[in-house]
Amino acid sequence: MDWHDVVGELLQVRGSALKRYGYLLCGDRTEADDLVQDALVRVFGQPRRSWDVASAEPYVRRVMLNRYLDQHRRRARWTSLLPRLATLPSTEDFAAASGRRMDVVGALGMLSPRQRACVVLRFYEDLSVAEVADRLGCSAGTGKRYLSEAVARLGKVLLVTSPDGDAHGE
Repeated sequence: MDWHDVVGELLQVRGSALKRYGYLLCGDRTEADDLVQDALVRVFGQPRRSWDVASAEPYVRRVMLNRYLDQHRRRARWTSLLPRLATLPSTEDFAAASGRRMDVVGALGMLSPRQRACVVLRFYEDLSVAEVADRLGCSAGTGKRYLSEAVARLGKVLLVTSPDGDAHGE
């Protein structure tokens, strides 16, 4: 199968899943589209082997994850050099302004890039903790720590209030 055909079929069959994956990683539709496009260019820009859709998709997802983490590192490096113009609103301010409720994507945005990637890989990709650690290039213990910290933080941010006023979450 020609690589042009593989890209076409991959986008037709799995394109929306790749966009959702990108969106969960970065939280922005435009950036998610860019992640998909960058990954496809990276994977198929210089065809070196024959591909089929089944073998290409995991590779594209891996490139998307690496690109997301690389972009965040670069952005963080430059942002740290700029003076802080304003402080970010506290979690309480944000929650109060939005009726004391936050959506999942907003909560994911409060995590570090590695924590966010862990949550997406573990709960969206349904990978085991060992597979998550392998994808992130860290030990299983480090992967567990990232995941544990992320889940704890999400639990605090996404407290669910029942109709009788009791808070549930942590």
